[in-house]
Amino acid sequence: MAARELDVRGLFCPLPILRTRKLLDTMAEGEEVMVYVTDPASVIDFRHFCNITANELLSYDKREDEVFVYHIRRHL
Repeated sequence: MAARELDVRGLFCPLPILRTRKLLDTMAEGEEVMVYVTDPASVIDFRHFCNITANELLSYDKREDEVFVYHIRRHL
């Protein structure tokens, strides 16, 4: 199953996390989402969010166009 995608570019804390949480709440356990974010503070925010919610941050990357990409798996 392909990961869902969530584009929250242009939004700042706390909106990227709130929208990600809203989507994850609708997903089945084990499903994955790719989140595209431009907020530089998101690195700290997404790590913390995954730690406190038991969702798994599989990877994150900063692309050349200043977009952070977070790959998250809904907790089991």
